[in-house]
Parts: sequence; C-alpha cells; structure tokens
Amino acid sequence: MTARETAGREAPTPPPAPTAYDRRMRALMNRGEARPFYATAARRRLVVAAHIALTVSIAVTWGVAQATGRMWLLFVMIGLLLPWFLATGVINSATRGLLELRGRALDERQRAERDRVGARAHRTMLVLLLGGTLGFIGARVLGDTDVTVSLPYALAVALITHWLMPLWVAGLQVQDEPAED
Repeated sequence: MTARETAGREAPTPPPAPTAYDRRMRALMNRGEARPFYATAARRRLVVAAHIALTVSIAVTWGVAQATGRMWLLFVMIGLLLPWFLATGVINSATRGLLELRGRALDERQRAERDRVGARAHRTMLVLLLGGTLGFIGARVLGDTDVTVSLPYALAVALITHWLMPLWVAGLQVQDEPAED
C-alpha cells in the first residue's frame, strides 16, 4: 500500500478503559448469591417465566385499576414489584450483566453475545408486533368492533414487551457454566 492509501484509513481504536463505575457494576453483576436460582437451564427458564408472569400481572393490575377506578389495586401492583425486581436481578446475574454493563466493561465475546441477543429480541418483537397488527386488523374487519378503545393498552403492552424482550432472550440463551474440576 502506498502512503496515500493508508493515510485515509484510521486504525481501529480500542474501547476506553473501564471506569471505577464500570468495575463496581461488573463486580455487582458477578456476585454469586443468586447462583442457586440460575445454576441450570431449567431454573433459568423458570425465572424468566416467573418474570414474564409478574410483568403480565403488574400490567393487568395497572390496566384494571385504571379501567375500574379501584385504586387499591395499585397497592397490589406495588407488592408485585418486589418479586419482579428480584427476578430481574437473578436474570441479570445469570447473564453476568450482559445488557446492563457498558460496552467498555465487556470483552469481545460478551459484546458479540449482546449483539446476538439484541438481534434475536428484535426478530421476536417483529413477529409479535406483526401478529398484534394482524389481530387488530382482523378484529376491525371481521369482528366489526371498535379497536381504538384498546389501542392505548396495546401500545403499553408493546412498549413493555419491547423494553424487556432483550432481558428475557438473554436469560433464555445464557449457557451453563463449565463444571469445576
């Protein structure tokens, strides 16, 4: 290569060094207290299923409270948040903070894994949104119903699902840790 050809190219810059915050978060995500909850694939699937069930319960409780005016249901929703936070922590611990840590705190393998999780979550959301859209169109055309009433709730469900899908996919895709000798 000539000097002219190499002058326009820049060498890839390595990611910046992890900061103290990155090191603290990495240590937090790699603590072992929750290991019994995610030690096997079946337990991880159970935690992800529980997280999905808690998310649905919280969303339904909120929707019913809004629709009926029974504001005491918000206390039920707050009570469901504690196990939801615990399940979120277990999934984050199982994935070693794959989605919570900044890129500079991850190695190349982890960054590639995060990209794979993001791509799978994106494809899954695409299928779910397509199904939901076809369902709304079908309800409007075939059912002769007014779907605009339920549209805000459907959008809230889509937003929550879009937000949490990468966490659920990561929790389901994480591999078992190698057995100790």
